[in-house]
Amino acid sequence: MPEKHLFEYAVIRVVPRVEREEFLNVGVILYCAGQKFLKCVFDVNETRLSAFACDVETAIILSNLTAIEKICVGGAEAGPIGQLDIASRFRWLTATRSTVVQASKVHPGFCIDPEETLQKLFQQLVL
Repeated sequence: MPEKHLFEYAVIRVVPRVEREEFLNVGVILYCAGQKFLKCVFDVNETRLSAFACDVETAIILSNLTAIEKICVGGAEAGPIGQLDIASRFRWLTATRSTVVQASKVHPGFCIDPEETLQKLFQQLVL
């Protein structure tokens, strides 16, 4: 039987007006230490976003999400945060903040294949 690995994930949300605490799920970040896996997937449905918050600039949201994706991959292209170890990058990405693009609280689970689990969570929580 394949070994199950502990993973942690957070939902990436667009929160147009932080004071109202209303949000739209746009992505998922998944970290699995045992597999040295850190990845995010996102999709911004512009029609839904504009119906939810007509004054949000999609280009800015996409830029923020692309930065999250680069930090997950790591390396010099991701800036100083991209140079951190994988666990520190995940913790930085999921830290509480009051910005338009935020991460939910972190949730744990067990998986055999982190990529498959990421895609499943993305389907369930975003699409």
